[in-house]
Formats: sequence, structure tokens, C-alpha cells
Amino acid sequence: MTVRGKVKNGKVLLEDPNVLAEGTEVEVRPARKRKRVGSAAKSRKGKARPRSVAERLAPFIGKAKGLPPDMSVNLDHYLYGMPKRK
Repeated sequence: MTVRGKVKNGKVLLEDPNVLAEGTEVEVRPARKRKRVGSAAKSRKGKARPRSVAERLAPFIGKAKGLPPDMSVNLDHYLYGMPKRK
């Protein structure tokens, strides 16, 4: 369960104080700021474009060792036992 609130004068004030019973032990962690979808998505001028999947996975490309030479073509064969394609 997630309960949100804000710190004011050193105390955490919950958005809905009736969610937790009096005396409930809690653990408090700062939340990451949420991105706003509406106006923030429209004002992308000047910002860098989002990275593609290939750019995000670049550190892992070519790292697998010891795979069969036809692994990319016959992936279903090696994972699920389907007939080989070539």
C-alpha cells in the first residue's frame, strides 16, 4: 500500500490521514518526482530526444558467448523445440 503526503515543519502530513490507524509503524522514503504527461509532453522543443531501445541496450549487444551460430534464426528451436528454419 502506498500513502502519499508532504513534510511540513518536520512532520509528515498524509493526503488522507484516515488511511492508517493511530500508532501504525511506518517507513518513510522520499518519492521521485512524477512526470506530468499533459503540458510537459508538448514542450519538448530544446530537449534531447528519448533514446531508442538499441541505444539503451548498446552495452549488452554482442556480450553473449558460446551461442550456436544460427541462434538468431532458430531462436524458437532452441527455446521451445520447434523445427529449425535453416
